[in-house]
Amino acid sequence: MNLLVVTDPLAGLAADIDACIGLMAAAQAHGAAVWTCRPEDLSVRDGRVRAAAVRIVLRGRRRGRDHRWLVEAPWWDQVGQGVLDLAGDVDLVLLRIDPPVDGRYLHTTYLLDLVEAAGVRVVNRPAGIRALHEKLVALRFPELCPPTLVSADPVAVRAFVGDVGVAVLKPVDGFAGSDVWLVQDDAGATALVESATRAGARHVIAQAYLPDVARGNKRLFLLDGEVVGAVLRRPGPEDFRIGAPVAPADLDDDDRRIVAAVGPLLVEHGLALAGIDVIAGRLIEVNVTCAGGMHKTDALLGTDLSGAIVRRLLHPERHIA
Repeated sequence: MNLLVVTDPLAGLAADIDACIGLMAAAQAHGAAVWTCRPEDLSVRDGRVRAAAVRIVLRGRRRGRDHRWLVEAPWWDQVGQGVLDLAGDVDLVLLRIDPPVDGRYLHTTYLLDLVEAAGVRVVNRPAGIRALHEKLVALRFPELCPPTLVSADPVAVRAFVGDVGVAVLKPVDGFAGSDVWLVQDDAGATALVESATRAGARHVIAQAYLPDVARGNKRLFLLDGEVVGAVLRRPGPEDFRIGAPVAPADLDDDDRRIVAAVGPLLVEHGLALAGIDVIAGRLIEVNVTCAGGMHKTDALLGTDLSGAIVRRLLHPERHIA
């Protein structure tokens, strides 16, 4: 079985952090040949998508008697290269390039539309990524979210901060915690809001700050609309933003209610892999472009989320979790 991972340059991926590496390692451990390419390596001729790809073998060692693979840096060796016909040579394509969903990302999704039309599964479905913006899709469920405003107007955002007292601001096209602001209703708020919105030139999402985040932010890992694992993360002592996984998390009724609402929408749009962030029973964000955290969780907590996901993707007929 051949797996093609469309990803960012391998040299920029961290062996102990990037979910992409965990998924590739799990695929290799389960017998798949792992091929990778960048978006720029894709081409189309006569309606057939091809990829100038390299085959890699991940370095590392097995952990225990199961299939879990502990990746070590330097983490890969190139063992082959060639041009793959994605409709004939590949069994599964993983789209794992980092957001934002800019022109480069969109062009890649349009090419991979042709691959899916030829009968090869692409995870996540390109059309689904275009349809459901990960920073905004949660707003389809306002009853599940904390008070939220999306606006580029600094006056409106400043007024919202006044209404809620403390707000978290993040750009609509942001990712990985970059450009996230904690703004309080004080004399510094106006300047911070102007900076965050770039004086009205950039849309931001403003959400009421939930003090319960100190007890943890849950990341629910979904595969085909079902929870395959959950982890608790907390802010660091000197940073309000969410840190590394600290413990496995149990599902409660609020989590199940959120999954019951969001899961069918993800399935409808072919968004097989997703990460739902929940604080104090409130839906914060739905990560669909390059949903991560599995590999880091496996490394820190000894779980096998990457393996559970890959087994299901490679062998859907067995429905192994």
